[in-house]
Amino acid sequence: MNEAVRAAVERLVPHRGGMLWLERIVACDGESAVAEAVVRDDHPFLDGAGVPAWVGIEYMAQCIAAWAGGQALAKGRPVSPGFLLGTRRYESRRPELAVGTRLRIEARRELMGDNGLGMFACRILDGDDEIAVANVSVFEPPDPDAYLGRTTE
Repeated sequence: MNEAVRAAVERLVPHRGGMLWLERIVACDGESAVAEAVVRDDHPFLDGAGVPAWVGIEYMAQCIAAWAGGQALAKGRPVSPGFLLGTRRYESRRPELAVGTRLRIEARRELMGDNGLGMFACRILDGDDEIAVANVSVFEPPDPDAYLGRTTE
């Protein structure tokens, strides 16, 4: 991945190293985010010629993280980690995501409470083919370190 493009993704998403799966942020506004990723042959969940379809949930969560990062920067705040709480109705039309597949991940905010709880309608596409959909629940605490019981000194 081009270093400038990776830096742009890292500006919005707190993941690093092999756990940063997004290749590019296509769009990010107050309601939604769109990202792209390629299933790599060094993916940490690689199983044969691809990754299990359930890994799509994390691609969706990282797209939501890009949205949250964009919102934080727009408000002059630092990008901070959030938490994937779960999904409802995750459906995949494929048993696996094959290595080399270019994914388009879309996340649209359904609700976001003042308490940091949110729900997003997400989908993953391979070209024009919708291959996975889900409603994803997330939590963005106001102070992630305090939430995790970590102290910063």
